[in-house]
Amino acid sequence: MIDELYQKNLLRLAANAVGDGTLENPDATETLDNPTCGDRITMQVKLEDGRISDLNHQNRSCVLCQAAASLIGENAVGREASEISRTRDNLQSMLQGETVQVKPEWKKLEFFNVVSAHKSRHNCVLLPFDALIKALETAKTKA
Repeated sequence: MIDELYQKNLLRLAANAVGDGTLENPDATETLDNPTCGDRITMQVKLEDGRISDLNHQNRSCVLCQAAASLIGENAVGREASEISRTRDNLQSMLQGETVQVKPEWKKLEFFNVVSAHKSRHNCVLLPFDALIKALETAKTKA
C-alpha cells in the first residue's frame, strides 16, 4: 500500500511545500485535525477584492496532506472561495472514482487518483482544502 500511495509525483509535490510557513497579519487562520490519522493543518489567508491574495500553511501531517497543501499553495492565489470549493468537490468526486473535468491549473489533482482505493486516506487529501474553505468563510465574515 505504501508504494502505491506514495508515488514520486506526490512525494515531489509534498517536498516542494509551496506555501509552507506563516503570514504576517492574515485575514483568517484555521486549524483542522484529522482524528483518524493525526494530521493537523493550519491555513492562513489574506483576501483582496474577494480573491485570495496570499496564503500559507503549516503541516504536521502525512505526505498526502502535505502534497494537497502544496498544490493549494501552487494554485490558490488569485482564486475566489467558490473556485476553491468547486475544486475541493471535484477532488472528492475523483477520490470516489468519478471522472471529473478540472481546470488546467489544477491538473495535478489527478496525482491523487491513487488514493481512491484507500477510503481511509481521503480525508488526508481533503483536509487542506477544508481548512482553506473554513479560513475563507471566516475572512468573509470579518470583511
